[in-house]
Amino acid sequence: MSQRDEPVETIDEASVCSQAKAADQPKTMKIIYVVYFITTLDITWMFLQFSVTPYLAKKLGFDTLWFGYLQTTAGLMQFLGGPMFGRFADLFGARAALSLACFASVVYFLLLAVANHPAILFAHKLPTIFMHVLPASQMVVTDLSEPEKRADVLSKLGLCFGIGMITGSTLGGHLSTHYGETFAAYFGAVGSAFSLLLVLKFIPKTTKVQAPRTNIDRAADAAENNSKSLFNVGEITRLMKFPGVMETFVVKVVAGLPSGIFQAMFSIIAMEFFKLQPEQNGYLMAYFGLLSMVVQGGVIGRLTARYSENSLLILSIGVSSFVGLAQAYMQNVFQLCLIVVPMIFSLSVFNVITDSVLTKSVPSSDTGTMLGLCASVQSLLRTVGPTVGGFLYVNYGISSIGFIQFVVNTLVFVFLLQRRLKKKTEHKA
Repeated sequence: MSQRDEPVETIDEASVCSQAKAADQPKTMKIIYVVYFITTLDITWMFLQFSVTPYLAKKLGFDTLWFGYLQTTAGLMQFLGGPMFGRFADLFGARAALSLACFASVVYFLLLAVANHPAILFAHKLPTIFMHVLPASQMVVTDLSEPEKRADVLSKLGLCFGIGMITGSTLGGHLSTHYGETFAAYFGAVGSAFSLLLVLKFIPKTTKVQAPRTNIDRAADAAENNSKSLFNVGEITRLMKFPGVMETFVVKVVAGLPSGIFQAMFSIIAMEFFKLQPEQNGYLMAYFGLLSMVVQGGVIGRLTARYSENSLLILSIGVSSFVGLAQAYMQNVFQLCLIVVPMIFSLSVFNVITDSVLTKSVPSSDTGTMLGLCASVQSLLRTVGPTVGGFLYVNYGISSIGFIQFVVNTLVFVFLLQRRLKKKTEHKA
């Protein structure tokens, strides 16, 4: 075959893939909606345990520092599991990945329900190494969506996050107050089991779009099988070599660390600084969830349609720096409720945009691994956040956390702005 014929074959294959994708659109949307529902349930159970763990830990004699160690254990487990879980999802498919995550959640809540000793409370954090429903859901909607709609579909998962936050916080506070922490934990285990049944019933084995393969492709795949190992660190870290990935990843870690410290310490801040009871804390988290729903469901999609992702990333970091300054001078719950509005906006835009940029920067076959690495960033923040936050809170007060966020995010904002101006200058020249 001549070289002139090859583009025709490529165009024909692309046309066939496009037609097949259009024909499968109703089925695709059904899968996406089911994933949204599963994500909402998972977030509900996650925020339900937020209304259980701090108060159970207090009953078992944990102080602020030891509670920080407990949260650090969970963060470390998810940090170690995130990249491997993403790789697992790429290799074995969406159904296997989501099933593993939901089953781990069942075990997690069962251990929490029987935790009557500090050692068991620490042990219940071990299954979190596999509890990555949100990254797996992100992989599914990423695989099934067009690149130009990537930020929008990811923000809809944020809408699910908001719904789950409201439902889980309210439900967890109510169950813990009226029926006790043990009952609430068992309720979470039953809910996670229901999520597992939904996965087995509705989620396909794989959501990766497969282009037509030639004999050469198959031979190449056979030769590469040795590198397709779940624990192949090289296969995971090679994603950092794609253009723009390392820089965006570093920004995600550095700019996200200060806000991650505040989030990791919030349950302690609510309990000790604001003196909130479980039910009151649940209502406050429900308010956070409502704001998250508005921002991720109604704001981010419109912003991404009008402005570039780079502009929105710079905006989110700039807003976050002023949120940190406001947190440093915060004195009561009313002020917190005002500060939370820009805080939710900046966090939502920052996480959605960085995830969208990173998944667009790698091949579609590696989106699960990339999202696993993104999840490991959040886990890293939860790993160092409680320990660092506990130290800062005990020794320097809550204002120190806000000042650090202000300084770090201001520096990142200036760096990104200078880089953008430099690129514009080079482009004009």
